[in-house]
Amino acid sequence: MRGYFGIGVLGISKAMNVGSLLRSAHAFGASFAFTIAAAYARGEGKLADTSDTPSSVPFYEFATLNDFRLPVGCSLVGVELTDEAIDLPRFRHPAACAYVLGAERTSLPPEFLARCAHVVKIPTRFSLNLALAGALVMYDRVLSLGGYPVRPTRPGGAPMPMTKVVFGAPRYGRNKGKRPAKGRFAGKGE
Repeated sequence: MRGYFGIGVLGISKAMNVGSLLRSAHAFGASFAFTIAAAYARGEGKLADTSDTPSSVPFYEFATLNDFRLPVGCSLVGVELTDEAIDLPRFRHPAACAYVLGAERTSLPPEFLARCAHVVKIPTRFSLNLALAGALVMYDRVLSLGGYPVRPTRPGGAPMPMTKVVFGAPRYGRNKGKRPAKGRFAGKGE
């Protein structure tokens, strides 16, 4: 899978949610994880993050929203249950992006949503647990960008085979597939 992704939270207060999200991020191959303006007790979060993600994946803690930074070319994708958000099953994930989820009892603030290149929502009746929502977004990314074949059309049907990429014969300049007779500069006064 080409590209990279990071995942983080804004203003979270429950360390176990962060720990669970970090563990899922590590499992799904996140390139980095972060918190913004969060009250995160790492010792408590480690109880849920049994893979000790910060020892294997870069982990950034931004004290305020103004301190928050992303790599150049990295799109910010908010995960929020709003009417304007794109349903996750219809969303095309950017090759390089960072997903951000809001605090447990609040939404991502409007000024933060304005910074997002995209806002997606999981099509549910009400909000999910933060760590579960993050895991679903990462799973959807892997499913849609991971090179998996199309699902069978019938329940329990045999999986569709992966399509093999077939490359044609090399083309050489204006000779329409014919190799030059004498090296690279044939016909040019050699």
